[in-house]
Parts: sequence; C-alpha cells; structure tokens
Amino acid sequence: MISQHVSEFYINGEWVTPSSSATKMGVENPATEEIVAEIALGSIADADWAIMAARAAFPAYSLWPVAERIALVERLLTAYNARYEEFAEAMSLEMGAPTEWARGAQAWAGQVHIESTIKAAKDFRWEYSRGSTRILHEGIGVCGLITPWNWPMNQIACKVAPALVAGCTMVLKPSEIAPLSGLLFAEICHEAGVPAGVFNLVNGTGPVVGARLASHPEVDMVSFTGSTRAGIQVATNAAPTVKRVAQELGGKSANIILPGADLQLAVTSGVEGCFGNSGQSCDAPTRMFVPRDRQEEALAIAREAAEATVPGDPKDPATTNGPVISKAQFDKIQGLIQKGIDEGATLVTGGTGRPQGLNRGWFVRPTVFGDVTNAMTIAREEIFGPVLAILPYDTVDEAVEMANDTVYGLAAYVQGPLEEARAVGRRLRAGQVSLNGPDWDTFAPFGGYKQSGNGREYADWGIADFCEVKALVGYGEA
Repeated sequence: MISQHVSEFYINGEWVTPSSSATKMGVENPATEEIVAEIALGSIADADWAIMAARAAFPAYSLWPVAERIALVERLLTAYNARYEEFAEAMSLEMGAPTEWARGAQAWAGQVHIESTIKAAKDFRWEYSRGSTRILHEGIGVCGLITPWNWPMNQIACKVAPALVAGCTMVLKPSEIAPLSGLLFAEICHEAGVPAGVFNLVNGTGPVVGARLASHPEVDMVSFTGSTRAGIQVATNAAPTVKRVAQELGGKSANIILPGADLQLAVTSGVEGCFGNSGQSCDAPTRMFVPRDRQEEALAIAREAAEATVPGDPKDPATTNGPVISKAQFDKIQGLIQKGIDEGATLVTGGTGRPQGLNRGWFVRPTVFGDVTNAMTIAREEIFGPVLAILPYDTVDEAVEMANDTVYGLAAYVQGPLEEARAVGRRLRAGQVSLNGPDWDTFAPFGGYKQSGNGREYADWGIADFCEVKALVGYGEA
C-alpha cells in the first residue's frame, strides 16, 4: 500500500508540500530491485517548520488530562486496526518481507505496542504524594523521533504512543529506506484526531533531518533507534543543548546453550531466532555458545534448520525469508561472510552469493559458521543478516566470559534447566535476557547496556522515558 501523500510531509495537522530545497529519492522493493515510490527528502528548513509546529502545540496539549490523552491513543489504535492490512502490505513492499511475516510480526508489533501503552498508561502512577511533597510525571516537551527500517511499526509505535500519553509533541523522521508505513501512520494520526502540531512527520536523511532534530534548541528530547555508529553522532549533535537522548542501538546477542539443554530444540530455535526478519533484528541471537563436546552434533542440527529456511518471493506462502534491505547491506554482509571464511571459521552451510534460483533481489544465503572464536570478526561485528556464529565452550564460566566480551549489551539468551538458566542470566551484561524461549513480553523493559544504548522502551518503561519528574515541595497532604 502506497500513501497518496508519498511526496508530502505532515506538519501542523496538514499534508504539506516540502520546501523548494527538498530533494527526491526512490523507494526500492529489495525483493525485486524495482523503484515502487518516490519520496521527498526534507531540508533543514522543513525540519525547522515541523519543530516549531510541535513547539507551538506543546503548551496546550501538555495540559490535556491524562484520561483524554489515553482516549486519543485508543482512537489511534482503532484507526490502526482498521488499516492493519494496509500496514502489512506497505512493509512487505518496502522491506521485501514475506506477506505472512509482514502481517503476523511487523504489523502486529505496532498494534501490540499501542495496546500495551494504553494499558500501562491507565496503571501509570502519574502523580503521588511522598510526605508533604507531590511528585508529578509530566511530558518532557518537544521530541525528535528517529526510527529505523528493520521494524518500522514496532519502533514508531514504541515512540509515538508513549510520547502522546505523556503529553509530548513530536516530529517523526522514519527511515528514508522504508518510509511507506510511516506515511500511513501519519494518516491514522490525522484520522484519530491528533491535534495540529502534536504529531508531525518529515522524511529525510540522518545527516540532514536527523541531525537537525538532534541539535535543535527547541527539541527537548531525541529518541533514536539505529546503529551504534549513528547513535554516537546523534548524541554528539544533542550534547550542546543538553537534551535528553534515549537510544536503542546495535547488538551482538549471545545465546548460551547449557549442557543440560535439549540440544535439538535449543539449536533449532536459536537458528530460527537468528534468521527471523532475514537476520535484521538488533536483538537477534547471533552468537550461539555450545558445549565443545557437543559442537559437531549442534552443527548438524543447525545445518538442518538453516537449510529448511526458504528465501524467495514474499508473496509465495512457502517463503520464510525475504531479502535484506538494500544493496549496501547485501554487500556488507557478503564481505563479513567472506571474512569468516578467511579467518578460519568452519562454513557449515550457506556462504557468499545469492541463494540458488534467485538472480535478483538482495537475498542472502542463510549461513552458519562453526569453530568460531570470540576474536573473529564475525563474533565481534553486528552483521545484520541471516548469519549465525557457533562458538564452542569448555565450561559455563567460560561461556559467560565470552558472552560478556563484547562492546554490546542489548539482549542475551540462555537455554537449559531453569534454575541454572536463571543463575547464568543474572551474570550476563545485557538489558534483556530471555530464558528458554519465552513469548515476546511487551511489558518487559527493552534497551541495552554499554554501546547498545540507554533508556528503556515498552509500556510504562517507555512512558517514563518521555516524562520529566517534578517535585512540588510543601504541597501538603493529598
């Protein structure tokens, strides 16, 4: 689904023509390499226009009662649900995602995060007394929201919904690589009756629009999801104005399979978790640690699971994996696969080039490496494609030490007897640790240690990130 407003921006409650300095960019379907739409790329002037609209709207909107802000997000959810299939179609088109994955994972993620935010907002402790002091949680102000291409609706919903219930106004810059679903989101904001200036959307590049959102003195907070490299630049741009910076960045997540785990189940689910969304998830379990004396068995299981993956036409019901997002990403992944081969890792399955039978589209062969050491490039760098590194260990202590030996700390996984998994989970330096393959918990805080970022998203954790805390001292008893 392509928005009728594809070449426009949404500013101050209206679809507007970009400034004369805006440029154009084609949007590619990475499954076909065909240009499916052309968007406008905003200029600094366009970003300023949207920021000042958000600034003008903040005083009135921030005073809306919480119940009315929640009711607004409930209307947003109704509008989202009414156009659910359009969101799925848009993400399949802009990402090349298989139709069922776009519907059941990508579109669902936006829906469930709006639902979770609504429930959390109703339970949130917006104000309370501590002795004679009254503690208030208030919207921080104007927010710049910069979202990625790999989970478009997940990240837009995780930022916009809590910002709205907190009483913030905002400017959203979706990824210019996958902007179609973001334009639809602006349409449902309008349909839901979001007041003029409260939500604004400007498409553009990170170095222009993103940098302006991060540096502008009238922006009180910037919430960014993307690579660690880009996150450093966002923080650098934000520093002179001392605004709040919330970041969800890269990852190289460890998956420790304990000696007592069901190896068949653990390895198979680990491969599937790594390869989901074509490997384009920041929390993907890309480093699998297995007992050394069972590595050969683990490699055989991983090979079977990887070769059951079916890359191909997103519209084909048999397809499980779409392409990666772009030629640039494809080329990067090819180079890292070759690096794994050159550095001496055992290529279990996959390798460089496209999968057999696919001669167009940015499809990557599902790839598994064994005999990986923690010093190898494929164990250190975020690949962001369907590439799994399997590292053998001799003791659980050694596995934990290697798992923590990374600049990242977004997520980690442990599989095995529950008590032992709990103990290992406590030792891992990561913001979210999953034990034995639980369901996705949209009320659990999500965010990273170390160079994986700061702040936490999801439900009440996300709401708190968009709030300032005020103390009315001498308020008296409530």
